[in-house]
Amino acid sequence: MTSVTSVAADSAAPTTYKGSAKLLTGIVLGVLTFWLFAGSLGTVAPNILSDINGSTEYISASQMNMAVSITALFSGLFIVLMGGVADKVGRLKIAIIGNILGIAGSLLVVLSTGALTLPLMLTGRALQGLSAACIMPSTMALLRAYWDGKDRQRAVSMWSIGSWGGSGLASLVGGFLASNLNWRWIFIVSIVVSVVAVLLMLGAPESKVRTTVARKKFDLPGLATFMVMTLAFMVVIIFGRQIGWGEPLILVLVAVGVVAAVAFTIVEKKNTDNPFIDFALFKNTTFAGATLSNFLINATIGLLMVSQQMLQLSNKGYDAWKASLLTIGYAVFIIGLIRVGETLLRKFGPRKPMIWGTLIVALSAICLIPTNLMVGDYQVLAFVAYSLFGIGLAFYATPSTDAALSNLPADQTGAGSGIYKMASSLGSAVGAAVSLTIFSSLSGTGAGWIGSVLTTQGTLDNEAVRQAGAVAFLFNLVITLIALASIMVTVPKGRKYNND
Repeated sequence: MTSVTSVAADSAAPTTYKGSAKLLTGIVLGVLTFWLFAGSLGTVAPNILSDINGSTEYISASQMNMAVSITALFSGLFIVLMGGVADKVGRLKIAIIGNILGIAGSLLVVLSTGALTLPLMLTGRALQGLSAACIMPSTMALLRAYWDGKDRQRAVSMWSIGSWGGSGLASLVGGFLASNLNWRWIFIVSIVVSVVAVLLMLGAPESKVRTTVARKKFDLPGLATFMVMTLAFMVVIIFGRQIGWGEPLILVLVAVGVVAAVAFTIVEKKNTDNPFIDFALFKNTTFAGATLSNFLINATIGLLMVSQQMLQLSNKGYDAWKASLLTIGYAVFIIGLIRVGETLLRKFGPRKPMIWGTLIVALSAICLIPTNLMVGDYQVLAFVAYSLFGIGLAFYATPSTDAALSNLPADQTGAGSGIYKMASSLGSAVGAAVSLTIFSSLSGTGAGWIGSVLTTQGTLDNEAVRQAGAVAFLFNLVITLIALASIMVTVPKGRKYNND
C-alpha cells in the first residue's frame, strides 16, 4: 500500500489539510458500495435462487434470508470496534481496508455456484458487512478532520447522498442489472466502484487521533458474548421453522443465546471503564427511546424486501427490474427530503417530526397489506407505499439522531453515537430476517385467517404467497406502532431533554 503523510486530527491539533474533491469522491464511492450494491440482494433474491438452483437445491430460501441479513448484522456488530480502530491506526487506512474487504466479499458472491454456493455466499456477505463497519465510521471521521465550515457541510451532504441515495436506488440498480444482464453483475460493478474509490483515496494524508492520555482497551469480552448471543438468536429466527422448533439443535442454540445474554450483561456491568455497550446511557430515557425507535424503524426495511420478492413470485410477468421500478418514489423522496427533516427539527424540535415520520411509515405498511387485490390495483398501492416509506424515513432520520445524541453529556456522545449506529444496522438485519422468515415460511401454505378477512381477487394459484406477504406487512406495522409508542413516551416536546 502506498505510504501516506501523517496529519494530526484531534481537538488539540487540528489539521491544516484541506480536503480535495478527489478524496471526497473516493469517500462517497466507498459508501455507495455498501448501500447501493450490497443492499440490493433482498430485491434480487428470487433471481439468485432461480439461477443457482437447477435440478439440485444448492441454497434454500431460508439460507438466502441469512445471506440477505448477515451483511447488516456484521456491520452492526463491528462498527463500534472499527470506529475505534480507525481513530488509533488511521481513518484513511481503515477506509481503504474496508473497500478491499468489500472487493473480496463481492468476488466471493460472484463466484458462488454449485456446492460452494452457501459457504461462498455467506462468507462474502459477512465480508461486505465488515467492509461497511470499516468504511462508515472512518469516512465520517475524515469529513470532520479535513473539511471546515461550508465545505464540511457540503462534504457531509455528499456523504449523505451516497448513504441515503444508495439505499434509495439499491432496488432500481439491482433490479436493472439482474433482469437485463445477470445478478452477478451487481457485485462485479461493486468491485469496479471499490477499486476506483481506493485509487482516489491513495495519496491523501493520514488522519488519526493523537493523545497523551492512555487509550482505554476495547471491550473484547463484551463484543464476543454479544456476537454469540446475536448470531445464536438470528439462526433460530431464520432456521427455526425449517429445522423444527423442538429439535435439539434449535433448543441448544436458544440455550446458547440465553447463556450468552446473561454473560454479556454480567461482563458489561463489571466493566465500568470502557464497556462495549454502556448500560448507564439508557438511564437517559430520551436516548433510550430514540435508540429503540431507530432500531425498530430500520427494521421496517422488511417492507421493501418482502414486497419486492412477493411481486416477483406471485406475478409471472414481474421480474426484478419491473418490480424495482415501483420504488422510484422511495428513491426520489428519501434523497430529496432528507434535508426537510433537518428543517423540521429546527422548527419543531425532534419529537413531532419523529412522530410524523413514524406515522407515515405505518401508513406505508397499511398500503402494502391488501395483497388480495388484482396486480394492477396493487402496484398503484405499492408505488404509493414506497413513496410514503421514503418520506417517512426522511422526516425521521435527522430528528431521531438529534434526540438520541444532543442531550447526552459531551463525554458520552462518542459511546452514544456508536450504540445508535449499531442499532441502525442491527435493526435492518433483524427486521429483514424476521420479515423474510415469515414470508418464506408461509409462502407454501398461506395464512387461512388472512383469507377470511381479505378475499383473494384474480387467480388463486398465488394466494399463499400473497397471504404470506400480508402477514409480513402486518408484522412491520406492529413494530412501527411500537416505535411510535417509544417516541411518544420518551421524547419530550420541544427541545427540553431529560438528562437524568
